[in-house]
Amino acid sequence: MPRPPRDDDAPNPAHELPRMARESAQQIWLAGLGAFAKAQEEGGKVFEALVREGLALQRKTQSAAEEHLGEAAQRMSHLASDLGERAAGQWDRLEGIFEQRVAKALQRLGMPTAQDMQALQERVHALEEELRRLQGRRKADAADDED
Repeated sequence: MPRPPRDDDAPNPAHELPRMARESAQQIWLAGLGAFAKAQEEGGKVFEALVREGLALQRKTQSAAEEHLGEAAQRMSHLASDLGERAAGQWDRLEGIFEQRVAKALQRLGMPTAQDMQALQERVHALEEELRRLQGRRKADAADDED
């Protein structure tokens, strides 16, 4: 026998609001990550355009969120700053990995390192000094032979 409908079967706005806030925060988070990845691939102009679009989207969503979720706006602001800090740290790490891989690739191709070039410069300098010394001795020997 079917049970009669109860009041708690109806959607509860108090329960819907946090769910909607989480979904909105998740979408904004994913949009931010996607924008960050795309900006890294396509360079500064795209990044600036995405920043402008992100700012416009932020203003739009912020005004809608402020109507119902003042607290959610604060959380998202903290989330965005944390993402920026984490991204900066990850970017430095990525840059280091990239430099290491480029150095390994150059090494495999037989390209000398900066240290190899420095050692070569020092060796050339030492050989030049030795050559000058020998040329000076040769001139002195030639002068002695003429006397």
